[in-house]
Amino acid sequence: MNKDVIIACDFSGKTQVTDFLDLFKESRKPFVKIGMELFYSEGPEIVREIKRRGHRIFLDLKLHDIPNTVRKAMAVLSGLDVDMVNVHASGTIAMMEAAREGLTRPDGSRPLLIAVTQLTSTSEERMQSELLIGATMEDTIACYALNARKAGLDGVVCSPREAGLVKEMCGGDFLTVTPGIRFEGATADDQVRITTPARARELGSDYIVVGRPVTAAPDPVAAYKRCLNEFCQ
Repeated sequence: MNKDVIIACDFSGKTQVTDFLDLFKESRKPFVKIGMELFYSEGPEIVREIKRRGHRIFLDLKLHDIPNTVRKAMAVLSGLDVDMVNVHASGTIAMMEAAREGLTRPDGSRPLLIAVTQLTSTSEERMQSELLIGATMEDTIACYALNARKAGLDGVVCSPREAGLVKEMCGGDFLTVTPGIRFEGATADDQVRITTPARARELGSDYIVVGRPVTAAPDPVAAYKRCLNEFCQ
């Protein structure tokens, strides 16, 4: 699979995101992530608008509920023509199976479905002391990834540091989508488990999700191209 960069369009409204996307005037339209803030602000129409502009879309809503609710919600999302959606792996195998069932259209097609293992803002110490997960970060992510594989999902969201482990446990065709990307020397902001685009490539990431290093850059297009050059070559 070809590697790619996904820009996290974590904006509060339509004007901000469309102004940002207008900067990309070349034929290559970036793969973009629409998260909770933008989706809750603008609703499904913002997905349709960005799709009309020719972008692939990762709809990052991290569904986590009882299996029946997730199945019904995914059936709705499957009609939005997005390219990737996600759930929380901690929702159990049954919930992930229900998500896959709901997302699958009558013709058998569906977007890529991935599961969040542990957020890149979560440290092992907090995972153990606040979430009461006694295992190590690596063991927890390996278990969650294997559960996602058993449920028939296409991959997981993890930090680049765990991408190689996931590939080892689940196979080379199992996708690793990795946020927590920063350029060399940049601040971590609210992330904990981070690395650079080049290092993420070496560690086995299939997709990197990059937000503020691109969206808050003085020249977002140049920052995006830098990510492509460092990650995809």
